[in-house]
Parts: sequence; structure tokens; C-alpha cells
Amino acid sequence: MGDDLRRRDFFAAAAGVAAVVANPAGALAATEQRPGASHAPDLDLGDFPVVARVRARRALEHLKVLSDRIGPRIGGTASEHRARDYLVRELKALRYQVTTQPFTVPDKYLADVNGQWQAGASRFGRLGVTVKAPFVEVTDGQLPDLTGKIAFYVNAPAGSAPTHAAIERGAVAVVLGRISATAGKSSAFSPTLDRDVAVPVIGLAQVHTEKLRAQGSGELTISTVHHPNLTSYNVIADRPSTFPWRDNGVVMVTAHYDTVPGSPGANDDGSGTVLCLELARVLRYLPTNKALRFALWGSEEQGLLGSRHYVSQLPPEELARIKGVFQNDMVATSHDPATAYWLLSVDGADNATTANVRAAAQRLGYDPRVHGPVARGSSDHVPFHEKGLASANFSWRGEGGPAQLEPIYHTPEDTIRDNISLERLQVSLELIGAAAYKLASLR
Repeated sequence: MGDDLRRRDFFAAAAGVAAVVANPAGALAATEQRPGASHAPDLDLGDFPVVARVRARRALEHLKVLSDRIGPRIGGTASEHRARDYLVRELKALRYQVTTQPFTVPDKYLADVNGQWQAGASRFGRLGVTVKAPFVEVTDGQLPDLTGKIAFYVNAPAGSAPTHAAIERGAVAVVLGRISATAGKSSAFSPTLDRDVAVPVIGLAQVHTEKLRAQGSGELTISTVHHPNLTSYNVIADRPSTFPWRDNGVVMVTAHYDTVPGSPGANDDGSGTVLCLELARVLRYLPTNKALRFALWGSEEQGLLGSRHYVSQLPPEELARIKGVFQNDMVATSHDPATAYWLLSVDGADNATTANVRAAAQRLGYDPRVHGPVARGSSDHVPFHEKGLASANFSWRGEGGPAQLEPIYHTPEDTIRDNISLERLQVSLELIGAAAYKLASLR
């Protein structure tokens, strides 16, 4: 047994060296100044097999599946399950020990418009039906006769009165749209009413509201669906340390793979998900003193449900083994003002994850682009922090602060075409890859 372990350790260590030796061009490229860096890199030996091999374009191929092919991945529904199955296949192909962790999530109320747009449906409206009718935009307080028509409101007054008024005038469905007065665009939503009504009521994203208003007239086909009894899943991929008898803990690299309704989630958080897949490929054979664990969370958008469930199920001795959680949420936006890479710990304090990313940025020459740590929650590092574990979220945001998100955040426009920068994704890969490997290599 001891000889077998030593042979395995030797071959694992040799693989790390071979990764660079077999690719001298990659090793040479790793020493060149990166785009956007302030100086040429000054790499540690352990940085080379990571920096020389991570490729944003490889990660992009995974993102095409998640964002373009599967599209919106709503927690607990079949769309999220398709993404789960893809992640499991890819991680198993990389020879990780992969498990899925189920947990129950609330019902979903969704709508489809013309077979093209996903919207939210009101649980107070009629569900499980399809309505096809002309639409009429309601633009003043004097409602026209809406018999057999769909009432279309833009920025309707708050409350349920406009919906009830349209139904009283004969509307067979009500479409509510919002156009934001700020830079941020509105996402799809499930309208809340004060009582049940007998027609479908849906909430459109801003981009679709604007398109419908520009169209002016025509027919809409609206279908509403209630998704009950839902189960969402975390996908966990483990690789033991090269020296398991030391039991020197676990380093986690994480992201969430679900989205809000209507959004294909290319940046939020398809980008973090494919970062995990690419780093799982690059790190799988490199020697480490700690185990590596890649965790892809389900149902983050509903309140960090996946990560909270995961943490709640860990016994104290397993929690104690976790030495750092690198959460990656929105790591590739192409939004021009989002030029700052933020280190976001819940309390704003430095810890093993933020310190290692900052050190990696200094070695790679990215340090002027890195800000923080500053205090911010709102992602899957929070449950780990609440247990006293080193954790942080890493994300591209505006220079003025981490609240400066791209305007198309949580919208149907969060696509590869409109919201992904390969250059920023590459920086994220290099920073998290170098930092996580450094922490996993420490004795």
C-alpha cells in the first residue's frame, strides 16, 4: 500500500512538471506581460503549470452549452437539471469523484411568450393555460374595451388595481412590463396580486417590454406553467491530496450554475461555473498537500439555497477541514466600466482566499486592477463565513464599488455576445488558479 501511494505521488508530481516541459511555448507565454497588467510576471514555480495551461477559450466552449444551448437555468426545474447533467459528465470525464446533493426548493411560476421569451407568471393568475390574442397597450386611466384582448401595461401604478381594472374590461390576460428610470435594466418577474384572478398575469423583462412597445400591435401567445415539488442539486467534485496521510484540509473553488427567470446567465454565473470546469481540468493532476473540491451550487438566485444546504449538512470535523473557499460570481463581464476585480469578503477583512488572490495578482502584474477586500455578501461565500471559514467572492465590478454591476445583470441580455470578455475571464482564471493552487500546496 505504501509503495503504491508513493508511486502515485511521484507520477502526480511528475505530471505537474511535465505540463510545463511538454509545452515550452505555454511556459514562455506565462512569463510574458499579460494584457492589462502593469508589469511582467514574477511567477513562483507552482504558478507555471497553472498559468501556462488555463485557457478562457476552452471555458467558453462550456459556456456555449450552458448559456446558448440550455439558456435560463431555473432552480429545481428541468432546465437546471440539464445543466447539472452536463456538469456531472464533464467532471467525471476529468476523473473527479462527483456527487450530486439534492435539496427541495420553492415552486416556480414561469411564462413563455411567443415561444421566444421567458417571463415570470403570477401565482395569483391562471396557470397551466395558453392564451392567444391581440395585445393593447394601456396608456391612460380610461381603459378601452379589452374584450378578447391582452392588456399590456408599462410601469403600471403599484398594486393590483390596474390588473383588476383590465380584467373587468374583458382582458383575457395581463402583461406587466417595467422600464427602469436608472441605468440598470429590469428583469422578468412574477407579479404579486392581492387575490386570485381568472386570467394569466405575467411580468416581462425590460428588453422585451421595449420590443413589445416598439411593435405596437399584433398577437401574443402566452403560456403559463406552475412547477411544483421541485428538487435542486449541488454538484460536488473531489480530488484527494497527493499526500493523503497528512490530511491537511480542503481547498474549494465554487460558483453557482442557476439563473433568474428569463436570463441565460452568461456572466451570472455561467462565467464562474466554466471557470471551475477549466480549473478542474488544469489542476486535476498537479501535486497538492490539500484536497481539491469544486462545488457548483444550485438555486443561488433564490437565496443561496444550495450553499446553505451544503454547509448545514457538514459535520464540524468536515467544516474544520475547509481551509479556503474561492467563490466566483460574475467573473467575465464585458461591460466597459467594470474594470475592477473585487475581493469581496463578508466582513471586509483579509483571509486566506483574499490574501492569496492579492498575492497572485502581484506576481502576475494584475495588482492595479485588484480592489479590496471590502465588505459584501450576496453570494455563496456567506454560509462559509458564518461558520468562521476563510471565504470570499471574486467578481468584476465598477471602479467606484462592488455595487456597480453591469446594467444588463439579471436580464435576457446577459449573453455571451453581449456580456462576456474573454480577456477578463482569462485574468480570473489565472488569479483564482494560481491562488487556489498556492493554498492547496501549502503544508
